Amino acid sequence: MNFKMKLKKIYTSVITSALFLTNFTCFAQKDFTPDWSKGVVWYQIFPERFNNGDLKNDPKVKDQNGAYPFDDTSDFQVHPWTSDWYQLQSYEQKNGKNIWFNLQRRRYGGDLQGVIDKLDYIKSLGVDAIYMTPVFWSPSSHKYDALCYHHVDPTFGPDPEGDKKLIESEDPMDPGKWVWTKADLLALKLIEEIHKRKMYIIFDGVFNHVGVKSFAFRDVEKNQQTSPYKDWFNIASWRDSAKGTTFQYKSWFGVKTLPEFKEDSGGIVHGPKEYIFNSTRRWMNPMGKGTAYGIDGWRLDVAYDVGHPFWKDWRRLVKTVNPQAYITAELVYPIGQTRPYLQGDEFDATMNYNFAFIMHDFFVQDSTASSVTAFDKKLKELREAFGAGVAFNMQNLMDSHDATRIGSAVANADGKKFGEWGEYFNWSQKSNNKNYNTRKPTSVQLQKQKLIAAFQILYLGSPMIYYGDECGMWGANDPDCRKPMLWPEKKYDAETFNPDQTRHDPDAVAFNSELFAWYKKIIALHKQYKSIRLGSFSTLLIDDTQKVYAFSRQYNGEKIIVIVNRGKKPVSFAPAFLQNVPYKEVNSKRILRQVTVKPMDLVILSN
Repeated sequence: MNFKMKLKKIYTSVITSALFLTNFTCFAQKDFTPDWSKGVVWYQIFPERFNNGDLKNDPKVKDQNGAYPFDDTSDFQVHPWTSDWYQLQSYEQKNGKNIWFNLQRRRYGGDLQGVIDKLDYIKSLGVDAIYMTPVFWSPSSHKYDALCYHHVDPTFGPDPEGDKKLIESEDPMDPGKWVWTKADLLALKLIEEIHKRKMYIIFDGVFNHVGVKSFAFRDVEKNQQTSPYKDWFNIASWRDSAKGTTFQYKSWFGVKTLPEFKEDSGGIVHGPKEYIFNSTRRWMNPMGKGTAYGIDGWRLDVAYDVGHPFWKDWRRLVKTVNPQAYITAELVYPIGQTRPYLQGDEFDATMNYNFAFIMHDFFVQDSTASSVTAFDKKLKELREAFGAGVAFNMQNLMDSHDATRIGSAVANADGKKFGEWGEYFNWSQKSNNKNYNTRKPTSVQLQKQKLIAAFQILYLGSPMIYYGDECGMWGANDPDCRKPMLWPEKKYDAETFNPDQTRHDPDAVAFNSELFAWYKKIIALHKQYKSIRLGSFSTLLIDDTQKVYAFSRQYNGEKIIVIVNRGKKPVSFAPAFLQNVPYKEVNSKRILRQVTVKPMDLVILSN
């Protein structure tokens, strides 16, 4: 999202690989994390770009009022799902703006019915749990600028105009009179359908700020000091013609469309805190019917921008409603700064960007790649930093809605390093870096992605796949990482347009069945072997010269061995750990005493 881009630009390069060189020892810690979420496979969905299941609820241009780039009057239509990403359509050409302006105006019509329609696809991949980026009412495509937290965006449901009228009739200050819109009810149906398939779902909570068009801030802007919400925000000055002052307020990183909630020594102040708490209860135990009908937890946006006292109080509420609820945070901090959030009184886990940094250093980079020794050392430090319960719950991602897709990361090796967060973010945006490669990954690059995905899924923790990575989507950083999902039943235009509207040779765009089968096969192993989901981790072999790495996962006598060849040449050897105990290759079931591992590939064995 636009304001997230600004955040990344403000970030310094505090998160570099050097920060991992300090030794962290594993410490004993009581396990405070849920059981169901340990070692699950996550799937992240960006709803507006996942699937358009209801053509009748598609957003109108007026639904963008208040969202960047602040143009809700130019020609507009729901963008063709299968069109060339960088090609300006005829309606876009009329406003005379460039591709970067128009990409932010685009709406593809993804909705909750679209997610429901594709749950069997998600289940077939082997996914256990879904993380939805925000679904609450908002004018943007990403919805991190909420108008409220207690209603799903009307354009995600079957009756947008009816829902808006219904919302207007309620008192947002009185949760006892909150209505249930058709979009809200469809969200409950989505939860029910996910639970029927024995999967879980968490929502995205954006509790640091709201959108400028939110019910509370609109009232403050209109009524100034007489507004009942005047103490919800940090107001620097009120509008007063006699004094010559204008209305000024604190916003998130200076983005004026994102007014921040006021905080004091106890965290977010009483008014917005109570509203957040009431909204939390609403989605965890809807209509008081029980937690089985509600979401299974939360992902918390910009958790680092909300004070610790608030998170401690909020966790107590969440765990009171549902002791097995899962709480994960967006934190892009090194270990030392992350530890205070993972002591058992705030979060259960984080989106594990530190894991992604280490993986990028070793797998994505080529001539600048880290050694096998450094790779193993950094993984160990991170794995043992917060206790075993947290380690199994960490969302081990490779990319997200805020990062370059792994398909394009492997096509841009030896540039900036992912751990240099602020610099990498700007460098990996095509709008900032004309030389960034946004072409379709080659077969060699896709082989690297397959190896990365396998390691991600077989490693200790909870792997999280960003929608579309499993079927070959590619794209630079925001907004290119938010293309519409590839579906096998759709025929897509080839990508031929550059951002400046010049042309290049066609890149065919289609669902990659071979890549999907690879992800599905590795996830099936993750589900088949309890040692992969919940087993201990031991390093078996480090070979810096040949770039070979081997590890084991073990649980109650069951043992899996993974041998990775990161090098460019095949490796054949008879490791000592295969000589005394018979280990079988997991697919052929052949006992192996000697192994041959192809370049950028792996061998998986079981006892």
